[in-house]
Amino acid sequence: MEDRKTSLGATASPLCEPLLPGKRVNCTGDDDLEAHLPPYRATGASFSKTCLNLTNAVSGIGVLSMPYAVSQGGWLSLALFAVVGAVCYYTGTLIERCMRADSSITSYPDVGRFAFGAAGQRTIAFFMYVELYLVAISFLVLEGDNLDKLFPGASVDLFGCHLHGKQLFIVLAGAVILPTTWLKKLGMLAYVSALGLVASAALTASLLWAGVSDEHTAFPGRNSNVLNLAGLPTSLGLYFVCFTGHAVFPTIYSSMKNNKHFSQVLLFSSVLCSLNYGITAVLGYLIYGDDVQSQVTLNLPSGRLYTKVAIVMTLINPLAKYALLVAPITSAIEERFLLVGSAPARVAVSTTVLVSTVAVASVVPFFGYLMSFIGSFLSVMATVMFPCLCYLKIYKAQGIRRIEVAAILGILLLGAFVAVTGTYTSLLDIIGTF
Repeated sequence: MEDRKTSLGATASPLCEPLLPGKRVNCTGDDDLEAHLPPYRATGASFSKTCLNLTNAVSGIGVLSMPYAVSQGGWLSLALFAVVGAVCYYTGTLIERCMRADSSITSYPDVGRFAFGAAGQRTIAFFMYVELYLVAISFLVLEGDNLDKLFPGASVDLFGCHLHGKQLFIVLAGAVILPTTWLKKLGMLAYVSALGLVASAALTASLLWAGVSDEHTAFPGRNSNVLNLAGLPTSLGLYFVCFTGHAVFPTIYSSMKNNKHFSQVLLFSSVLCSLNYGITAVLGYLIYGDDVQSQVTLNLPSGRLYTKVAIVMTLINPLAKYALLVAPITSAIEERFLLVGSAPARVAVSTTVLVSTVAVASVVPFFGYLMSFIGSFLSVMATVMFPCLCYLKIYKAQGIRRIEVAAILGILLLGAFVAVTGTYTSLLDIIGTF
């Protein structure tokens, strides 16, 4: 045991001692994709600080689509939202158990390598990078839609191109974000992104304000559905988006002073986020009914103070987090083409990635459909399929209780159903809007 070394060159502490002695994995090498993950390296984080970090990682722009998700599936779909929240919490604890299997595991792709070798690592990393890229695109779509609501009718001629409305503001948002993608150290942005928690609370407060002051809002039982089976795949996909964040669980787990408390932190964060999501969903659907848009902020009446507050606060989150999202993508490209350490290369790669996301965001027709696709296909893989499969592979030799195996198989079936039906539905919706 004394000769054991982790892949990071650190000596394992008693708390990090592997639960499965003798099982090792080499996580070094030039092709390591997990080395490019965003750094959550605040080693020795306290319980309260970890709660903040984890809540910030789980909460996000998914809250904007919660009323729309309920409108798609009906009021009874909120029961499925509770199921999704419970499932995502449980799969988060599975990731924790996988982390405890070996002290060399420090990231999500490490879990895949430990369970399934290099192929597992590359598969998880691939899905992570694609999800990060699409979420970055959704951030720009969010910026464009909401800024267009704040400044309707804006247009400008730029280099012979006429830009107006949503496309104009997507380009402007990209220009504002661009310098942040050139930074090598993104620690300050990680702290700024914590304002997203304030933005979520401000959105909920604005909806409550709108419901009290707006005379033209819908009322309970009017223009709403109890259950819409055809829209359930879309609802489920959007619900899964709300709890995506499993990719950073391992690094947050590693940053704790006492990682034995990770499950408690996860429970606290899951409950807090679920309450915020649920309140937003109920308020938004009560007020606007089936007329609610894919981003509930677009339903808020123009010119009102609470509308401006909600939109401005909502826009802070994407502006602060975009650079954190694309950092692992740009780093992977630099590593692939041996450009690490070159400042001009970093600027060129970061700029190219941002321009590509701006171009795609300009033609994406509907925020809700994109978020549903991300949730149905990519988030389900990261939050449901991979944790369950890796846990079964790592611990099957040690023996897993039959009831737990049955529960995991049920979760895998749910994940497969959402992945197939939700992806199919969201792709049809996206294609149908062109």
